[in-house]
Amino acid sequence: MSKILEKVDAIAREVVAPNAAAVDSRGEFPSRSIEALREAGVLGLISASGGGGTLRDAAFVVERLARDCGSTSMITCMHFSAVAVLEQHAPDAVKRELAAGKALATLAFSEAGSRSQFWSPVSTAQRVDGKIRLDAKKSWATSASHADLYVWSSKPVEAEGASTLWLVPRATAGIRPGSPFDGLGLRGNDSCGIIAEDVRVDESARLGADGAGFAAMMEIVLPWFNVMSAASAIGLMEKATEATAAHATAARFEHAGSSVADLPTARAFIARMRIRTDMMRALWLDTLDAIEKARSDAMLRVLEVKAAAGEAATEVTDLAMRVCGGAAFRREVGVERVFRDARAALVMAPTTDQLNEFIGKAVCGLPLF
Repeated sequence: MSKILEKVDAIAREVVAPNAAAVDSRGEFPSRSIEALREAGVLGLISASGGGGTLRDAAFVVERLARDCGSTSMITCMHFSAVAVLEQHAPDAVKRELAAGKALATLAFSEAGSRSQFWSPVSTAQRVDGKIRLDAKKSWATSASHADLYVWSSKPVEAEGASTLWLVPRATAGIRPGSPFDGLGLRGNDSCGIIAEDVRVDESARLGADGAGFAAMMEIVLPWFNVMSAASAIGLMEKATEATAAHATAARFEHAGSSVADLPTARAFIARMRIRTDMMRALWLDTLDAIEKARSDAMLRVLEVKAAAGEAATEVTDLAMRVCGGAAFRREVGVERVFRDARAALVMAPTTDQLNEFIGKAVCGLPLF
């Protein structure tokens, strides 16, 4: 794993960072960064026949990328989340393609009809003329116009249950990505809607049993996505703390012969940023430990880690703007983009409010659903 992280660190410094500002300002997909990750074998990291990496490996990759580009980090997070499902349920040929880094994958769960409650799709799957017909209005999918493969959710065809998952190539007839994403933060992650009108796939495209999508979402997707989403938030927090300390040290009060860092209030805010970031990292690492050791509190940690990360990243980046003052509104200071990117963690499903509801139920011994 150390060799992969060395490659990722080099890519982050040499490719991701130099392109991050343009990706953000133009709202462009970070194609150069993703291609560099592909060539280095990072996209195949968690494939059994590729890198054979673990959730911990993937999370460390996502965290490192986030320090330089939130969009690249989230695209990678969604790719690994989708591959985690495909590794268990996709045909061997697809697994080989993913292992070789020949395909970028993503999740296509969120829908206009059920909004952030992605576990309850309203899109349909019907058996028609020996095929499965899919119809849907997906509201958000990272890499929607650039991913090669979607892990797609729908209502079951016949079985009981909330959902069924499918492998749907973006090139399938009837698939139409929505308008280009022009948002507040994560501006390069190509997060837009997807329309499916009379899309036909073979029944062999089903990932797992009909009606078993909810179980896959909870047992595979939720741990992978929550841990990597937290990783992305931690990377953004690290960047904000580093950039704020650098600015405070360099910015001078010429008339007084002192710096912003000489102000006790500024140092106190920076201390809070450092403490909050380190506390979040400790919870994140403990969550990984809980999952790897199958501890009894593993699911509680999975719920907590994303909820905590969203709030911590918002607090830390708020402090960054406060310490850097008016200069923070200038892009070159390095905190304004991180401030915007960090907001996504609060509202990206499962949202912080939803997770707090689940955590409260779990602590009170109530069923989550």
